[in-house]
Amino acid sequence: MSTKLTRRELAKIGLGLGAAAALGRNAFAQAPAFFRIGTGGTAGTYYPVGGLIANAVSNPPQLVLTAQASNGSVANVNSIVSGALESGFTQADVAYWAYTGTGLFEGKGKIEDLRLLANLYPESIHLVAAKSANIKSVADLKGKRVSMDEPGSGTLVDARIILSGWGIKESDVKADFLKPNQAAERMRDGGLDAFFFVGGYPTSAITELAATGGGIDLVPLAGPEADAIRKQYSFFAADEIPAGTYKDVGAVKTLAVGAQWVTSAKVPEAVVYEVVKGLWSDKTRAALDAGHAKGKIIRKENALAGAGIPVHPGAERFYKEAGLLKG
Repeated sequence: MSTKLTRRELAKIGLGLGAAAALGRNAFAQAPAFFRIGTGGTAGTYYPVGGLIANAVSNPPQLVLTAQASNGSVANVNSIVSGALESGFTQADVAYWAYTGTGLFEGKGKIEDLRLLANLYPESIHLVAAKSANIKSVADLKGKRVSMDEPGSGTLVDARIILSGWGIKESDVKADFLKPNQAAERMRDGGLDAFFFVGGYPTSAITELAATGGGIDLVPLAGPEADAIRKQYSFFAADEIPAGTYKDVGAVKTLAVGAQWVTSAKVPEAVVYEVVKGLWSDKTRAALDAGHAKGKIIRKENALAGAGIPVHPGAERFYKEAGLLKG
């Protein structure tokens, strides 16, 4: 049996379908969007900064951000790939290696869905030594008890680059693989001579150690060895940790990498646009300025600095509107 429909009847059906589609879109727009941020260990810088951003940007019930403690850069990238996280903080070097399938991700395939939300702040490489260990240069680490940070962290990758840059093999040191707060406790108890930490200064684990332990030194990462590392790895920059950042420690020249907030290309453009818009809002600005020393230097004008991976379309839309990207 066949039935011919008049143009008016077809129009009615078309209107009905259009209205249903519009209703569907509106219903989707009103559905809560949950956006998790993988940070780092609770004693580092990622965790408190992530918490400040999550609290300031969240706009329930439509948009709910939560900051989660994690093993750091590499673990966050892997969790974004698996879908366990919508976003995470990572070092610029780790993001670049993941996207290109090089360095730490050599032989593991390219993570081509990785996208940038924002560059946040420089992360300084801290090489912390017990004053009693008399370590004045990276070369003095030979034979010492050194924590390289835990597997899955960007710090471990950079620690290996630093050792290599000074001609030291990992087997030349008594290596341990502890989180910064665990390393600080071990050093306070006399069980560790030095440890690496990559993050924004000041970080609580080192601040507490400098104040309550037997005194610390920050070992400089400068000179021809550091220059050679920067030449080989363009994501490193020269940096300086100012005098007085940690108790009784003078200014120290070191290296730094950018801390970046990254996501997946699979996260909807509309969600990312709202997240990035919220990141650069007056509310978040106030929270960052008041909440953490590193928060003050998270600036919109540096949001795209050192971007070694593509910007997410939702973030791109915001940055174009803000005049930071050309249309």
